[in-house]
Parts: sequence; structure tokens; C-alpha cells
Amino acid sequence: MRKKKISIMVPCYNEVENAELMANSITNVFAEALTAYDHEIVFIDNCSTDGTREVIENLCRKDRRIKAIFNISNFGQFNSPFYGMCQCTGDCVIPICCDFQDPVELIPTFVSEWEKGHRIVVGIKSASRENPILYMLRTIYYKVIMKMSPVKMIEHFTGFGLYDRSFIELIRQLDDPIPFLRGIVAEYGDGFNMLKFEYTQERRRAGKTHNNFYSLYDAAMLSFTSYTKVGLRFATFLGALCSGVSFLVAIYYFIKKLLFWDFYALGNAPMTLGVFLLGGVQLLFLGLLGEYILNINTRVIKRPVVIEQKRINFDEDAK
Repeated sequence: MRKKKISIMVPCYNEVENAELMANSITNVFAEALTAYDHEIVFIDNCSTDGTREVIENLCRKDRRIKAIFNISNFGQFNSPFYGMCQCTGDCVIPICCDFQDPVELIPTFVSEWEKGHRIVVGIKSASRENPILYMLRTIYYKVIMKMSPVKMIEHFTGFGLYDRSFIELIRQLDDPIPFLRGIVAEYGDGFNMLKFEYTQERRRAGKTHNNFYSLYDAAMLSFTSYTKVGLRFATFLGALCSGVSFLVAIYYFIKKLLFWDFYALGNAPMTLGVFLLGGVQLLFLGLLGEYILNINTRVIKRPVVIEQKRINFDEDAK
């Protein structure tokens, strides 16, 4: 009887200090707790420049169950893991960060819940040892996006979890050039008997975090423009409100001037304040509109999610 196969997908970028230890940790988990299963470890490297690729190539030479995909350039924090998941060949796929912030020890727990019938098991950060300010900002973001989106987003979910082959086949069919896995799981997860499992996020084991203000902003805008209409609706309503108030104020000043022509001075202050207020509102919503247009433009151009430069050990699947 064929053993079930579990794919562990490890996205990485400049993780030379963590890649080998991550592979060894995953291998130990299967040797100790999951001996009844076959497995593969798929590294997808987002064009590292610190020697990570050399480490991964060495791991692939030592163990044919370790596979690698090397991207031709950096395709971002969402495209690369999504593509890596779609390339896995197991009966289920578990994406896990190479920096050890996602606990490897949870893999057997996820598999156990999968065997009980949960085709998606997602890890939810109930607490985190990361920067408390960043954690607070993430919490605020999740609260806002959950209120604004018709899709019930999952708070403090980063993608870490287990996904059955049936869900992998679904995301393969989406044909989305800018896939947002967190939104896709939130949108379709209930149809796969999804289970949410809480854990504490650890600190990065080694190296520097690749998250910065720009990457966090990019993530927020991708979810905002992909899963909400509130921004544009709010711009419409606020624009109508400002126009109405401006019209009433104009009528008020016009009447006062007609009644008290020689005694009522219009003054520059209200005009200046009005110009700057309306100008600021217009610039804000032009920027928001630009984000939506950028999202549309990226989808219309429809470039590949990832372009590979090289892959290693995938020829074993054909044998």
C-alpha cells in the first residue's frame, strides 16, 4: 500500500544561516514522529545573494527528497511561496518559514488533524515574540481589514498551516498573477473543513528580518485592494459630503454678503482652509485610486507568478 506523501515547502531569501538547520529539523520530525509517511522538502529560493543557494544545492546532493526551485529574480513575499506550494507533489502541503518563526514541532499536530478530516489546518499567532510595536500594528490592520472586507479574514494568519491536495488543485486553477494566499484561504477555507490552531510565534533564529515598512504596506494594500470596496465607496460618500457642505457654506456667505454688503468681509481664512482641506482629501483618494489601478494593471498584464531559473531533484517524480 502506498504511503501518503507530505510536502514541506520552505520559501527562503538570504537564509544561509537557517537553511541547513531547517532541513535537518524537518527530517528529524519525520524520523521521530511521522515514520508512516513519505515526505519531500521543497525549498523555493527568491534569488538569494548570501550563499543560501549553495547550501540548498549541497542539501539536494545529500538527500534526493530535498528539492529546490531557484527563481530568476525576487518575486516578492506572496508570489514565491504560492508558486512553491503549487509545485509540491504530496497529498498535503505544509509551508513553513525558513527563519524558524513557524514551529517545526507543529507538523505532526497538523498531520494528525488532517487525518481526522480537516483538509485545511491553519496556524494562528495567539502571541508573538517579535517586535511588540509590529505586532500591535498587525493587530490594528487585521481589525480594520476584517471590518471592511466582505470576506471574513483570519486574524494573525500568515499562511503557515497544512493544505490538502484538493485545495492545492483549487489554487492552481485560480490563474491569479498576484495571488494573496491569506485571502484565498479565508474565502474558501470553510468549504474544506478548516481548523484554526493557535501557536506562539518565536523570534527569528538567525539573520535579519526582511520585513520593513514597504513590505508590510505592500501586504496591506494587496489585501485592501483585492478584498474590499470600502475605500472607493468611502471616497464617493466623503466627496459628496464635502461638496454638499461646500455648497451650503457658499450659499451662506453669498446671502450674508448680499444682506450686509458694506459690513461683512469674506476674509481669506475660510477660503484658505477650504482649499487645503479639499486638496488634501483629493490627494488622499487619488493615491487610493492609484492603488486600485495598480492592482488592476498588474492583473491585466498577467505576468507569470514566478519565473524559474533552475530546479533540482524534481526529475525523481517522473521515475
